[in-house]
Amino acid sequence: MDKRIDPIVERYLEHVRVEKRLANRTVTLYSLDLQKLCELTQPMHLELVHVQNQHIRRWAAQMHAQGRTSRGIALILSGWRGFYAWLGREGLVSSNPVQDVKAPKSAKPLPKAMGVDDAIHFANYRSESDTPWLDLRDAAMVELLYGSGLRVGELVGLDAVGTALSLGWVDLAAAEVHVLGKGGKRRTVPVGSKALEALEQWVRAREGLMTKPMAVNASANALFLGKNGTRLSAASVWQRLKHRSLQAGLAMPVHPHMLRHSFASHVLQSSSDLRAVQELLGHSNITTTQVYTRLDFQHLAKAYDAAHPRAKIKKT
Repeated sequence: MDKRIDPIVERYLEHVRVEKRLANRTVTLYSLDLQKLCELTQPMHLELVHVQNQHIRRWAAQMHAQGRTSRGIALILSGWRGFYAWLGREGLVSSNPVQDVKAPKSAKPLPKAMGVDDAIHFANYRSESDTPWLDLRDAAMVELLYGSGLRVGELVGLDAVGTALSLGWVDLAAAEVHVLGKGGKRRTVPVGSKALEALEQWVRAREGLMTKPMAVNASANALFLGKNGTRLSAASVWQRLKHRSLQAGLAMPVHPHMLRHSFASHVLQSSSDLRAVQELLGHSNITTTQVYTRLDFQHLAKAYDAAHPRAKIKKT
């Protein structure tokens, strides 16, 4: 036992080791957390039993400013909270100063979007498969996900022909896709020329499949069918895109939402029309769409660094 540690902490660690019978690894982690607490109180000549809520909040903010992750801070606070709960049961403190303190929220990670060149390469990729219809189907899915920014659930819910019961459908003549999004909100999104061409090729291949044995189990209305003739599942789309991205030689596996993010980011880079991107994505609140302005700024910053003669100062 470290002799420099506070005697109260020693008692607590003995309690969790002997009475609660916690694992040695857990006791070690508790010890490290409480050593950190002692280090924070010592410069202030503050007794552990006199620590107040404002002290805990200040120290949590300091740890956040020093770069510790929100999860790391939350774990430390949890250790401190258990310590002060025990002090309360021992009658050494009247209240738990950590009770209502939460770790600072970390910034939400930016959505992963592909670069324009990678996205176009992926959309243009065609495999030499023994099952050409499978490649035509996958190509149509990629073009629709990237070209119209659909969610994977919206994609697999599409019917080949719209009916009163359809969750969504593609109108090839009007070059539009109608989908039922989150919250039961319907929206119409344009279908670009490349996606339209890929869809037309897939629809012709799909019609040929419906005349073969697999048609016995076929979902008559589903636009995208699996090998057994039933409506394609979201999990299958994830699997097919991952497989296709590896075949295409991309550095990272592609998933449906990455194509949606890429759609939004690339439209925003070209148009700077955040409201239009919001409508195309079907976001009910524009703050959800604003995350793509951060992606757009990253794109601009990289372009600036690469092109502007004053962007980088050469070290001598």
